Amino acid sequence: MNNIVLKNIEFLKSSFTLNSKVSSLEDILNWIKLQKERVYVNIQKIPLSALKNWSIDESDGRLKHYTGKFFSIDGIRITTNYGYINQWEQPIINQNEIGYLGFIVKEFDGILHFLVQAKIEPGNINFVQLSPTLQATKSNYTRAHEGKAPLYLEYFREAQSHQILLDQLQSEQGARFLKKRNRNIIIKINEDIPVYDNFRWATLGQIKELIKFDNLVNMDTRTVISGISFGEYSIEFDDLAETLDMMHNKSNIGFNMLKSTLENRKSLNSFDDVLSFMTKQKSFYELDVERIPLKAVKGWTIREFEIGHEENKFFKVIAADIKIENREVQNWTQPMIESLQDGICAFVCKEIDGIIHFVVQAKLECGNFDIVELAPTVQCLTGNYKTNESKNLPFLDYVLTVPKSKILYDAFQSEEGGRFYMEQNRNLIVMAGDEMPLELPDNYIWMTLYQLKSFIKFNNYLNIQARSLLSAISFAD
Repeated sequence: MNNIVLKNIEFLKSSFTLNSKVSSLEDILNWIKLQKERVYVNIQKIPLSALKNWSIDESDGRLKHYTGKFFSIDGIRITTNYGYINQWEQPIINQNEIGYLGFIVKEFDGILHFLVQAKIEPGNINFVQLSPTLQATKSNYTRAHEGKAPLYLEYFREAQSHQILLDQLQSEQGARFLKKRNRNIIIKINEDIPVYDNFRWATLGQIKELIKFDNLVNMDTRTVISGISFGEYSIEFDDLAETLDMMHNKSNIGFNMLKSTLENRKSLNSFDDVLSFMTKQKSFYELDVERIPLKAVKGWTIREFEIGHEENKFFKVIAADIKIENREVQNWTQPMIESLQDGICAFVCKEIDGIIHFVVQAKLECGNFDIVELAPTVQCLTGNYKTNESKNLPFLDYVLTVPKSKILYDAFQSEEGGRFYMEQNRNLIVMAGDEMPLELPDNYIWMTLYQLKSFIKFNNYLNIQARSLLSAISFAD
């Protein structure tokens, strides 16, 4: 077998391994609990004027750090022909640098294990969440904060091409970040390395099992593992499953999800069909983003403790004083985004010609790098989806009223805790039946998991909410 096939099988075997001699699921959960108990954390909301080294610059109207590093909060005016509202203004995070989101992986007893970190971010619900081995902005790893360098950074900087199993540029939240991307990377090592107290080895299957818990696996871990491809096994699929001794029940949902992930011959739409669909969406929809001073943003007011919408909608920009014991810098202040409601992100899927397909939408968000990205069937982040304001969104009512028997996955997941304060969204995967027609609205398309995994390899195709949901799909019984 060539190296690509071997890599795919290594990832598959790890995704089926829930019981490891290195760490059991119970071990990992107890370790996370211990980390939470050990580390002192204190997060306080403070007046905007109490931010140290941050202020609204009179020359350009941004809320930014005096060094010009890290990120800024900008005002923008958006004009578009997408959706029901064609012009609005809002604050947005501008972080014009590419950071690392990376895993070190290593084989133990023939099974690939991921070096996960119990990381505390100031905005995390539960404080401690499982993050990648390395999670660092450029300002962070170049030590603009004058603190310590992140652990394991040198392994990624010095990685050779044969060590790199995954290397992708992926977008961040398009409604909150302005054209933000991170380098998602997985590198494999063979040598022994030090494993520090807040790090632990876990299999891919264990990580996916932990994603079933509310707010336990952070956004950055979810986006990295979502990019893992398992290859194509259209002809030898049954032989492959038996060879790896992976399937105990070939009628269960895990097996059917695996078929959708590996099969490239039975999709309703071809690769070229999907590419043409996205080309058409990007050609038709227009997005003009103009930067304006924060003080000039219509509908938003700068108050003592926040920058908020005049109708108390969407989100607000707050200031936080942060003390976290085990960080490179242990005390600092910064702006953060606080959502005013929980959101909902949901994929609706259905079996078509024996293969599970997903309803995927081409969604425009103001911070997108390339106008539209492939998004979940339903994505409501900045409004209250429980009110009548969102009832005109396709598939929302279906998702909110679907019987529990059709729900395959249901958990609350946090947004990235370094910029977002205590924000969580309900994540759902729903299996539809004959009640879901094949015909979809113009900006929706049916895609298999194989196709989603294929497009995820390219920059700016799948948004972070879609990737988060894909990371939760498990094949194990």
